[in-house]
Amino acid sequence: TSVTLEAYAETFLERIEQTCKHTTHDDYRKIFDRYVLPVFRGQDLQQITREKVKAFAVGCLQRGLSAKTVQNIIRTISSLFSHALEDNLVTVNPALRPGKFLPKISKRRSINPLTGQELALFLAYTKTMAPILYPAFLCAARTGLRQGELLALQWEDINFAGRFVEVRRNFTHGKMTTPKSGESRRVDLSRELTATLETLQLDRQFQAVARGWKEGPPWVFCNEKGQPLNQNRIRLKFFRLLKGAGVRQVRFHDLRHSFASLLLQNGESPVYVKDQMGHSSIQVTVDLYGHL
Repeated sequence: TSVTLEAYAETFLERIEQTCKHTTHDDYRKIFDRYVLPVFRGQDLQQITREKVKAFAVGCLQRGLSAKTVQNIIRTISSLFSHALEDNLVTVNPALRPGKFLPKISKRRSINPLTGQELALFLAYTKTMAPILYPAFLCAARTGLRQGELLALQWEDINFAGRFVEVRRNFTHGKMTTPKSGESRRVDLSRELTATLETLQLDRQFQAVARGWKEGPPWVFCNEKGQPLNQNRIRLKFFRLLKGAGVRQVRFHDLRHSFASLLLQNGESPVYVKDQMGHSSIQVTVDLYGHL
């Protein structure tokens, strides 16, 4: 049966919408709309050969796209053709194993963690200049939670007696979903962070009474209306605090890398770091931090 790629792309996107995160689904749609369909629109699935996929990949590289971006594009095409194979619409997957015709990509990802001294300067400055946000930034630095996991944290997730937090959810693009790995994990809390969160919880109870709320908001870190903090505003405030503290500019996500690197410097095992970070495998941990 003759089926065009753009027609089957809609079928493919509808099918995976129930099995993948909304952010992944959005990324797939953007890849099709921005890169794939402008080149292959109108072509039947059976007309798309491996030679055409190779030429498409080379064209993307020549346009200035990074090898990693092109790899993600080809893997998206490959995923579509895997579904088409199961539906007996094609006999081969022309985008299978893109590593055969793409430049080799280093497994070591770029990380830029803060040193212990830089982190101390940042936290000390934040505690003085932005005391309301200080608990959130301290939690990010001492637990390695992703920004979405941090903003999705609820009081019921914290075990003060055992000094640990259960990471159960992730807040991203305005939606609540599961952590990146799809599974919850337990992260240990330092004594300093535990005491800070206990004080914050007590203050939040006083605020609830003062504002006439029937009960306090479930979110550990929230705004004046009891809603989760805005991701973009948190990042903007983070950059300003780094500048004010005289610390070099890094990404918010690098607080997570700082947490892992400091654990390793303190003699913790890569296996423990893997569990605390929620990595899917020890290989991810080694690829990221093996050089440390």
